[in-house]
Amino acid sequence: MVIVSQQLADSADSELALPSVIIEEPAQAAKSAGLRYVSDSRPGFGRRRCGKGFIYLDKRGDRISDPAELERLKALVIPPAWEEVWICPYPNAHLLATGRDAKGRKVYRYHPDWREVRNKTKFDRLIPFGYARPLIREVTDRHLRQRNLTREKLLAIVVRLLEATVIRIGNDEYRDQNQSFGLTTLQQEHVEVGSTTISFNFIGKSGVEHEIELSDRRLARAIKRCQELPGQQLFQYVDDDGERRAVDSADVNEYLQTITGEDFTSKDFRTWAGTAYTAEILNELGEPTSATNAQANIREAIKGAAQHLGNRVATCRKFYVHPTVTKAYEDGWLLEVWREAAQAPSEFDLTTEEKALIAVLSHSQQQ
Repeated sequence: MVIVSQQLADSADSELALPSVIIEEPAQAAKSAGLRYVSDSRPGFGRRRCGKGFIYLDKRGDRISDPAELERLKALVIPPAWEEVWICPYPNAHLLATGRDAKGRKVYRYHPDWREVRNKTKFDRLIPFGYARPLIREVTDRHLRQRNLTREKLLAIVVRLLEATVIRIGNDEYRDQNQSFGLTTLQQEHVEVGSTTISFNFIGKSGVEHEIELSDRRLARAIKRCQELPGQQLFQYVDDDGERRAVDSADVNEYLQTITGEDFTSKDFRTWAGTAYTAEILNELGEPTSATNAQANIREAIKGAAQHLGNRVATCRKFYVHPTVTKAYEDGWLLEVWREAAQAPSEFDLTTEEKALIAVLSHSQQQ
C-alpha cells in the first residue's frame, strides 16, 4: 500500500485521502518487476556535504562506511544541487531517491525496472488516476479559494484547465525552438477572457492551431488575475520576495504528486481524455451491426478523440486510447458495462464518465 506523502498530510484534509482501492495497482506493478513499492515518508538514508563531496548517513544518522553500500549510493548519481535528499535503503525499491532541485521542486530517482514496467503498462494507471480525480478537484477547489495569487493557486488554475481543455502542458524548448505553445508556456496574447468565458487561440505542437472555448466563471476570474501581472507569460505568480515566477511542467507534476501521493503527471489527463472520449462516442454510436461496422465505429470514435486532443489519429490510437475500450466494443460488452456503471451510485464522488470508464477497465481485469 502506498503511504500518502507527508506533504499531502500537511496540505490536504484527512478526508481527502485516496481510497485504498486505487493504490493496489502500482504495488502490484512493482511486485511484477521484482521491486518493493516504497514511500519516502518512511525513514531512509540521507547525505551531508563534506568538503567537495558528500557523506551518506543511515536511518539513525550514522555515517555509512560499508564499501559496497557506498558504491551503490554513488551509482545513483544524485545531482549535487539536490537538497533534502532521501535515499531508500533497499536497492530493489521502485523509488530509489527523492530530493529538492535548485528551484525547490520535488524530484525523483526511480529504479530502471520500474520505469520499464510503467512504460509497458502505462494504461493501467488510468484506474488509479480515475479514482484520484475527485481528490484532485477537491484540493484544487480549496487552493482556488485562496485570496492571493499564490503558487498553489496558480498551479490549481493550470490543473483545472488541464482537466477541462486537455491542452498539452508545454515546455520552454518547444516554445523557443518552434514557436509552439502548451498550457504552461501560453502568453497573454493567446487568451481572451470574458466574465464567464475563456477563449484560447495558439499554435501547439507540430504546428497544430488550437481554438478552444471554455465557460467557467471562477476560472475566468482567476485568469484575469493572472493577466494583471506584467510580462508576456500568462501563468505567473508573485513569490514572498515580490518576484514574478512562472511555472512549468515539472512544477505541475510535482503538485499532482503532492496532492495525490502518487506519481501522476499532466500526461495522464490526456490519456484519460482520449480513452474516455473514445468510449463515449462508441456509446453514442450504439451496438455495432457487424464486425465491419464495429471497426468503422472504432475508427470514427478514435478520429473524434484525436480531434479533441489535437493529435493525429494514429498517434491517438497508439498512445491515448486504452486498448481495452476498443476490444470491449469488438467483443460486445462495452456498452452494457458502461451504461450500467453510469447509472450506479458513486461512493468516491466520481463523475458519470469516471464511474463508467473505471468500471469498463476494471471489468477487463476481472475476466
